[in-house]
Amino acid sequence: MGKFEIKSTGSGKTMFNLKAGNGQVILTSQSYASMDGCKNGIESVKKNSQDDARFERKTAKDGSPFFTLNATNGQVIGKSEMYSSKDAMENGIASVKKNAPDADTVEV
Repeated sequence: MGKFEIKSTGSGKTMFNLKAGNGQVILTSQSYASMDGCKNGIESVKKNSQDDARFERKTAKDGSPFFTLNATNGQVIGKSEMYSSKDAMENGIASVKKNAPDADTVEV
């Protein structure tokens, strides 16, 4: 089962990573000014991850595929790692869809 890990950044803000059951990071958030904002971001991931249209498939300058997960207002709520192939990226999206809805939240 996946989990959301909340951590503090060096600048006093908070952010989260969604990790798959194997411990691999599958989605990383922006930095939030408050813990409440961070927790709201997690709830947004849980909700929006079930709608494939919320995933924006992109290509980095070096050609590596990656994706963002966007809220209904278009704001990016999470970004993936860079992948070696489009198939690997699609597997990452499938992992977010599978793990996010029921993931526990922990502070590290």
